[in-house]
Amino acid sequence: MTLSEKFFKKAQQVIPGGVNSPVRAFKSVGGTPPFIREAQGATLIDVDGKRYIDYVGSWGPMIAGHSHPHVVSAIKNTAEKGASFGAPTYAEVYLAQKIVEIVPSMEMVRLVNSGTEATMSALRLARAATKRDAILKFDGCYHGHADSLLVSAGSGAATFGVPSSPGVTSKTAEDTLTLPFNDLQAVDALFLKKGMQIAAIIVEPVAGNMGCVLPKPGFLEGLRRICDTYGALLIFDEVMTGFRVDRGGAQHYYNIKPDLTTLGKIIGGGLPVGAYGGRRDLMEQISPSGPVYQAGTLSGNPLATAAGMAMIKIISAPGFYETLDWRTQRLTDGISDVLTQAGVPHLGTRVGSMFGLFFTDEPVVENFEQAARSNMNRFNRWFHGMLGEGVYLAPSQYEAGFLSFAHTDSVIDETLAAAKKVAATLMD
Repeated sequence: MTLSEKFFKKAQQVIPGGVNSPVRAFKSVGGTPPFIREAQGATLIDVDGKRYIDYVGSWGPMIAGHSHPHVVSAIKNTAEKGASFGAPTYAEVYLAQKIVEIVPSMEMVRLVNSGTEATMSALRLARAATKRDAILKFDGCYHGHADSLLVSAGSGAATFGVPSSPGVTSKTAEDTLTLPFNDLQAVDALFLKKGMQIAAIIVEPVAGNMGCVLPKPGFLEGLRRICDTYGALLIFDEVMTGFRVDRGGAQHYYNIKPDLTTLGKIIGGGLPVGAYGGRRDLMEQISPSGPVYQAGTLSGNPLATAAGMAMIKIISAPGFYETLDWRTQRLTDGISDVLTQAGVPHLGTRVGSMFGLFFTDEPVVENFEQAARSNMNRFNRWFHGMLGEGVYLAPSQYEAGFLSFAHTDSVIDETLAAAKKVAATLMD
């Protein structure tokens, strides 16, 4: 029995499912998750001493690589002066200034502790600002585990949602509408019927929780048009895409300006942090400037803000995103080539340094229904084959992959060599 197996067995005695976030348990792919001991650059090392090339990157934020010396130094220096004060610091002001400078739609920003907290707070603000109750989200887009967002589609094409988790009340779910991602015609039809009841549309501009599904041309532009027509707010959940697909996020990449934006732990170099922000007239409704309440003792804490400032300095270096983009293209093209040579039906997707891979013979994957038709058995074999070859991919068909600047050409070469070995086994 490996140490990871022993630790997992012990963990299940004291932690539900043995993990503190469900996808880590490998339920969808089977097997025992490796328990990670340390990480450096593009590499993870588990408790048994096995090395992995990491394409999860703590689910996106490790864009500079694990344990980057500048980030580590910033955290150490700050920790020596205190980890949390529950009082204002200049560092949080400086980080907020940088976020406002970089993200096109953000005129003001409030720092919080997680992506979930950011989306929950943005929706509360949207409801207060519009004096409406309903929100629209899209099937397969994940916006954290707040009650009103744990909703699945109803039986009709455009119905009020139903709870997708026990503990979420039907009354809470009633205020959340759901539609298929990329179906602008359905959005138009829904707003024609219920538009004056809808406070906001919340969307991942690139859906990273159904395997990296890109927006169809005109989809995001259409959402902007519809919100403008009916007085609803457009919220971009950029917890994954912010600072990742482009320095200015997906909104800069696609040139669409939302009313509110949510960000996650990438703004803290991977430490627990989040943010929401947008138009000044909206953000000034947040307490203590306005009546919409939101608070947090650790919001803008010194460690996260120090790490975030170090990260922003790293990604602001000339050529950072161009290099990362080129390396990601090389990786995804290389994987597609080896799968094609092995005769394995597949579809690769990519935007910036975020990518997906579907084992399907469909020409496109534009929504959750199409993603769900992928060959899950083949994905599981791919995942475990790559894991055995020392390549750590997201343990679910429905999760995106991420490159870091530490993924050099030699690291990509090693990955492609592993992919070639595994691809040859997938058609058996």
